[in-house]
Amino acid sequence: MTTVLENQKEQKSGLDIPFVREMAEITQNMWKFGWDERNGGNVSYILDEAEVAKYLDIHQVIRTIKPAFPVNELAGKYFIVTGSGKYFKNVIADPEANLGVLRVSQDGEQLELLWGLKDNAVPTSELPSHFMSHIERLKVDPNHRVVIHNHATHVIAMTFIHSLDENQFTKTLWEMCTECIVVFPDGIGVIPWMVPGSSEIGRETAKKMKDHHAVLWPHHGIFGTGSSIDEAFGLIETIEKAAQIYMLIAHHDIQQRITDQELADLAKAFNVTPRKGILNV
Repeated sequence: MTTVLENQKEQKSGLDIPFVREMAEITQNMWKFGWDERNGGNVSYILDEAEVAKYLDIHQVIRTIKPAFPVNELAGKYFIVTGSGKYFKNVIADPEANLGVLRVSQDGEQLELLWGLKDNAVPTSELPSHFMSHIERLKVDPNHRVVIHNHATHVIAMTFIHSLDENQFTKTLWEMCTECIVVFPDGIGVIPWMVPGSSEIGRETAKKMKDHHAVLWPHHGIFGTGSSIDEAFGLIETIEKAAQIYMLIAHHDIQQRITDQELADLAKAFNVTPRKGILNV
């Protein structure tokens, strides 16, 4: 039987809140996969006000945080985000120390902390990149909700030995697994190597987000987006699986592969439109 003390502990940890538990579980999974060593990686998730209000007092602002730039386009929106310098392996044990629920103020000038980020912790240093990507994805997909950045191992490895031309990179990934063209028919965007945490890398990533759900940061990691945690994570998971297969076969003689026509047939069968300029059919 659950004791009163155990109930209090769960309340304090926030694991009884569905969106907190979901973030704790996905960060734990990414850490177990080896994609988020130390404090690598970050997640931001747009929440519905009604859902937040079920579990938190939305009129009680713990403190305000100044964003790197005004985010008027996201005014009034609620987010749950990972904290700066926080280790994904620790999130499930203490979500309140490693995650935060924020609301962008109505003028876009402040982030209002409603829960978490205790001991004066702050949101991920990549939040500018996340906000820029959210803004662009919402323009093309009103159902968009999630941005995940992690250090997917084989994706990073692939950037050392494969051309970084995004059409070539996309086609190679499509050829690795039958499901790939169905999961990411819009391909994968690629930006040059840049210093992380800067507004510049955020702007370049956001530009690619106009046309792609996923953007590759060479020698660093990947940004994946979606309408849910599962969709964004599943996108990265699929890309990483394809990259893993590529790394397994890259130094071998290839006897056969999925042809361009077969990829086109797949796309037609699953009613998706492949990004133009990649298949020769």
